[in-house]
Amino acid sequence: MIISGGGTGGHIFPALAIANTFKERHPDAEILFVGAKGKMEMVRVPEAGYKIIGLWISGLQRKLTLSNLMFPFKLIVSYFNARRIVKQFKPDVVIGTGGYASGPIMLAATHYKIPSLIQEQNSYAGLTNTRVADRVQRVCVAYSGMDKYFPKEKVVITGNPVRKDILNLESKREIGLNQYGFDGNEKTLLILGGSLGARTINESVVAGIDKLIDARVQVIWQTGTMYFESVKAQVADKDLRKIRIHDFVKQMDLAYASADVVVARAGALSISELCLAKCPSILVPSPNVAEDHQTQNAMALVNEHAAVMIKDVDAKKNLVNDALTLLYDVPQCKKLSENISRLGKPNAAVDIVEEIEKLIANKK
Repeated sequence: MIISGGGTGGHIFPALAIANTFKERHPDAEILFVGAKGKMEMVRVPEAGYKIIGLWISGLQRKLTLSNLMFPFKLIVSYFNARRIVKQFKPDVVIGTGGYASGPIMLAATHYKIPSLIQEQNSYAGLTNTRVADRVQRVCVAYSGMDKYFPKEKVVITGNPVRKDILNLESKREIGLNQYGFDGNEKTLLILGGSLGARTINESVVAGIDKLIDARVQVIWQTGTMYFESVKAQVADKDLRKIRIHDFVKQMDLAYASADVVVARAGALSISELCLAKCPSILVPSPNVAEDHQTQNAMALVNEHAAVMIKDVDAKKNLVNDALTLLYDVPQCKKLSENISRLGKPNAAVDIVEEIEKLIANKK
């Protein structure tokens, strides 16, 4: 099997969840990942124990740049390299989870008539997936109504696959608190800006850092690699004994298990993980996404009384205050946790793998 997807954790971690679940059911399976050179999948996939090949491909920028001028050439080169990879590896099935490299590899797979499946995480379909949907056999989605983007007969609602270690976190709370050197009697706030970080969330926490310190709150703070050094410099003179600052949290299960409240963006993967982790959450949708789909993701939870939403423009003023208020509102946290847990789809990865197995069986 070839799996291609990357650029952000929202494409990479579903791909890894699918691979891990397939490997559990088929231990002898040979799985090859294809990503984009220089992107985070080239690190995260080998860390998970899989081989990956990088294509020379990148996305289009919103302004005229040299990278945009090179895009057609990169796409052509990547497509022919993808055809070479598919021809040499001879996969039984090819999976795409979105991102720059997914397009060339899915086009190459369908050129050779290899059974193919794509998985769309968001309520607003990504460009790569919409471009290849007519060529693949199956489209697995997380939201209803996705037939406005994809051929209706190919769509299967499965939910988003997430890392298996996020299930059943209750037994991991003490382990997580011990790893961070935290006291189980104190409140813990987990702050996430997505796999690449979020400028607004980081700026909001920096602005309110004294309030967090004065409240004696324990904080796990993922800044994203891009913002890590800057954040550390801005808070270097603060009392950080109860604050753990990371560029990237690898053991996310222990971070979720330790948290009493989570602050996060409203990307599809974050939403899916929060539902399964049953975390009382404050969502700050990114305004820099197509069709404002993160606000749609967040409102799906807010309308079910399963999360709190703060607009990006209001975060600097309100985020830390609202987080502290929620941390100490035990009845509200209990209600949010109960409601968000009802929205989770813990079997998403298994359901997707079963669709993959059907494609392989039909091929034979």
